[in-house]
Amino acid sequence: MNEIRQMSDKDLAERIVVERESYKKLRFNHTISGLETPTILKIKKRDIARLLTENTLRLKASSVSTND
Repeated sequence: MNEIRQMSDKDLAERIVVERESYKKLRFNHTISGLETPTILKIKKRDIARLLTENTLRLKASSVSTND
């Protein structure tokens, strides 16, 4: 979690894109041949949610500071 908070906005946006692509590939591979550990999908999904949450918090914080 600290790792995510220390990322720059640009790095965070790039990481979201990369993680989403990775999740799509894993989900596709799981559909075709099955994964050895399907819980990796749940873990990846949670990681993406954490990244998106941090991104939303930053957007809200920046909009509050610009409105003041």
